[in-house]
Amino acid sequence: MAQQERAIRTRRAILEAAGAVFDEHGYTSTTISMVLERADVTKGALYFHFPSKESLAQAVLNEQVPFGAVPPQPCKVQEIIDMTFVVGQRLLSNSLLRGSVRLAVDQETPSGVDHGEPFRQWAHRLTALLEQARVQGELLPTANPRETVDLLVGSFTGIQLMSRALTNRADLGHRLSVLWAHILPSIAVPGLLIALDSRADRGARVLESLEVAAS
Repeated sequence: MAQQERAIRTRRAILEAAGAVFDEHGYTSTTISMVLERADVTKGALYFHFPSKESLAQAVLNEQVPFGAVPPQPCKVQEIIDMTFVVGQRLLSNSLLRGSVRLAVDQETPSGVDHGEPFRQWAHRLTALLEQARVQGELLPTANPRETVDLLVGSFTGIQLMSRALTNRADLGHRLSVLWAHILPSIAVPGLLIALDSRADRGARVLESLEVAAS
């Protein structure tokens, strides 16, 4: 059991180091040696978990969606809002998430790495929530869950890239608030709008509540 726990910790340390290096240098410029130095592990330990740079990059990509985990909400539109703000807030400091996001938009990532997988995972998760929202009467009859999700995921991707370029993501919360101010009236029933919280600091408040609940 102790050996298994040690292996889990080593794998996580490698992933976090790889995320940081991929975020800082991109796929092409990142080397295994750079990851080894950052993770402070042996080459044998890294290759035990990840036989190639491609498999390491894929593992980093596959870690992205769990960072959107938030407490379930009775209102599923609010739950989706919370997910976007939590990811935005975590992007400010979490190197693994940052590396995953950069790999997802890195056009130099080789064909052996499926950088479209996080987008498919987000689409699957968010569409399921919006379908629940529709069943619960939260959506306008004209709102198409899958098309709305595609717009949301694509918009989030572009907004975080722009925010990173201009302010190192310092204004990402504000930009997400503006995004929701434009999207919500076109998908949510009017009676729901006043109760939805899409203020710029929503991500920080949700994460704070998670930390309090865990303590």
